[in-house]
Amino acid sequence: MAYIPPHKRHLADDSLSSPTPDLLVPQFRKNLNLRSSGSHGDRRKEKQAWKEGKIIYADHSTSRWCVVGLTDDNQFPAYVVLEPISLGSIERRTGEKPLTLVDSRRGKENSEMGGIISKSPWIYVAENVKQDLLSYFENVRNEMEFNKLKEVKPSLVARFGKILFHGNPSAETEARKNLVTEAKLRQFKRLFYTNVPSSYRENIIDGVVPKIGVDFEEEKEVYQVKLSDLTSPDSTISCKCTVIQYEKKLELYKNIKYLMEIEVNQLRHLVVDVSCIDKNLDLRLMLYTKRILTSLTDDEKQSINSLISSAILDPDVKGGLRWPLGKKSSGDRYNVVGVWHTKAKSYTNSLVRLRVRDADRFDFRTSAGEVTREITLKMTGVVSQLRESKVEVESVSDKLKDTLKLVWDHFLSSACSFT
Repeated sequence: MAYIPPHKRHLADDSLSSPTPDLLVPQFRKNLNLRSSGSHGDRRKEKQAWKEGKIIYADHSTSRWCVVGLTDDNQFPAYVVLEPISLGSIERRTGEKPLTLVDSRRGKENSEMGGIISKSPWIYVAENVKQDLLSYFENVRNEMEFNKLKEVKPSLVARFGKILFHGNPSAETEARKNLVTEAKLRQFKRLFYTNVPSSYRENIIDGVVPKIGVDFEEEKEVYQVKLSDLTSPDSTISCKCTVIQYEKKLELYKNIKYLMEIEVNQLRHLVVDVSCIDKNLDLRLMLYTKRILTSLTDDEKQSINSLISSAILDPDVKGGLRWPLGKKSSGDRYNVVGVWHTKAKSYTNSLVRLRVRDADRFDFRTSAGEVTREITLKMTGVVSQLRESKVEVESVSDKLKDTLKLVWDHFLSSACSFT
């Protein structure tokens, strides 16, 4: 059955209005959908914080959370508890020790949980995410079609880590004393932590890669220089760079189309965080677009190039780059605000592209740096189906289920510790 975008559907009953975005997306009732309980003002502040952190959400986007492994009456099992977790980078940022959902039976002999959700959770998640994915990809398609100033590249990715709760110390004691409930969790802020332990990274490379039928694609070392643009204060420009070895200098990376990879912020359209309480790790599914600038003037290119070429490679500083005094800005427009030094290995097949990345980041605005290990699985097979001129819903659904089964079988269970 071909997928018909919402704005092109003809309703048989004129008394029915066109579906609103809220009606187009699943509610995750059985797996528990927790929405913001704050006021509109709180949500405006939250959106502003996203902008200040340069995490940009599309105007028509959504971010959701669901839990896999609830009881038949949609409650948290008694063995699921909230426990503090020691993560220095998060504690420095929030001023408190975050909490995470823990299966208190872990390390003991676990009995099998009944119910279709525990036996085939990937099917349940796929069925709940599918309509969201189809609806929001229409927005992506429109962005690709009508954005003449940028080359737009869509991606659907799975990321792995831990969902953390923080922001309400007064509720922490009460939440930890008694059974975990939706009402208690609503009192906390939530974030997704993707810095995985080295043991998990090694297990992916040595154990998972040989099992899932992916071929080694490439190993790449890249610097990403982050620039602010005074003409667009809500945006951050990201310049992908490689090293000219014989000169020990940076140059802008050119892709297969010989375009310099100068991007503006990734634009998030759909984020679904999944607490997997019977697994070691949690899951984030995210649909976003990468936007490469294709209409820069010669003067703009020259200004950006001058900033890139003046960078000094220095392995002793965070991020691996520094600039001579007075050279971190170009004219009255561009300023260096951050740098990422990444080393990544990529593996691929017709269904997925796996990236194992080590990143050393530094933000000049906050003088904060962090070294992380990250595992990302791009769902290239699903995106290929979504980009077809006539989207076959069943084909998208089958590809999504196949990919999520791969995730459940190989990426969420690992004898690793985040502490």
